[in-house]
Amino acid sequence: MDQRLVSILALYDETAPLNEARTIPAPWYFDPAIAKLEEQHVFGGNWQVVGRTGQVANPGDYFTAELASEPILVVRGADGQLRAFYNVCRHHAAAVATAPYGHAQSFRCPYHGWNYGLDGSLKGMPEFAGVCNFDRAANGLVPIAVDAWESFVFVNLAPNPAPLGNFLGDLVSRVTPLGLGNLHFHSRREYTLNCNWKVYVDNYLDGGYHVPHLHKGLNSVLDYAHYTIENGERYCLQSSPMVASEDAQIAATRTGDRAWYFWLYPNFMINIYDGVMDTNLVVSHGVDKCRVIFDFYFSDISSGREEHNRASIATSDKVQDEDVAICESVQKGLASRSYGAGRLSVRRETGEHLFHRLLARDLRSGNEFDAKEPFRLAVR
Repeated sequence: MDQRLVSILALYDETAPLNEARTIPAPWYFDPAIAKLEEQHVFGGNWQVVGRTGQVANPGDYFTAELASEPILVVRGADGQLRAFYNVCRHHAAAVATAPYGHAQSFRCPYHGWNYGLDGSLKGMPEFAGVCNFDRAANGLVPIAVDAWESFVFVNLAPNPAPLGNFLGDLVSRVTPLGLGNLHFHSRREYTLNCNWKVYVDNYLDGGYHVPHLHKGLNSVLDYAHYTIENGERYCLQSSPMVASEDAQIAATRTGDRAWYFWLYPNFMINIYDGVMDTNLVVSHGVDKCRVIFDFYFSDISSGREEHNRASIATSDKVQDEDVAICESVQKGLASRSYGAGRLSVRRETGEHLFHRLLARDLRSGNEFDAKEPFRLAVR
């Protein structure tokens, strides 16, 4: 690691308690060397959501994705087993699956016709007679660790990673009572923001600090005074009692006794109201751009409920538009010579503090996660 990068990493003190802590420093949001480390050790070294189990419900169903600049193929095998591979032909490196999703009996590379089974094994190579010392069995698609939890498909690019269950920890028991299995996928929307991915995550994790100021409609249904923040090892749960609102649109689409906002390190969010859920996946696209993928779920996706569901998505759009504007403003401010790092609210920003410490650990250690002895951060 070059000395300049060492110096940038040293600007943050991950050992500082919340009441003395500062945010990660401004260069972490726009330095290309930090972005490269994140690709290798944050996105490339942790369990990451790449899709939904509904996309691979039946044998032969598949979808493609990209993670840490790597092309990924996820498929349900003929034996019902969920598998993931690098979407890279072993011959001359073309993608073997070129559609974003579909159904296949096998995968034939469009470049030279090499054919792979749903289990990744190499089945055939046209006009390859006479090639010496070639082991077909050793030239199948390269596998990737894959698993599922609730309706989410995760992959991990690290060699021999600890099981997904270890990574999720007690998040599983916190989510189970909320009945995510009763919610059905409706639609997806994607947004591109001119800011670093961490700016968006910071905004999500500020414990509702910005809600009364930025999201007047959303704030009208949340009991802000009783908004709670709880940290696990790799997740944060923000939650608030719901109250009656005079805003007709949000009162009709954000109902129930309580709102639940889960963040899973590093970039996945689950937002739950009564009969409504949306998930947010924040994908880095360089130092000053990110893409946020929203998947919307409802308890009832019948045609008779469509108008209500679309109104609910419109409510989400309004909140997202407000977040886009402030996140892009923050990105500009981070580059100012007047800013270095900020302080954190002890009452509101404990989730952000957890995020920054986990990030620092990954960037400094290369994410050496031991299945027998996973590191534990003190929960504050």
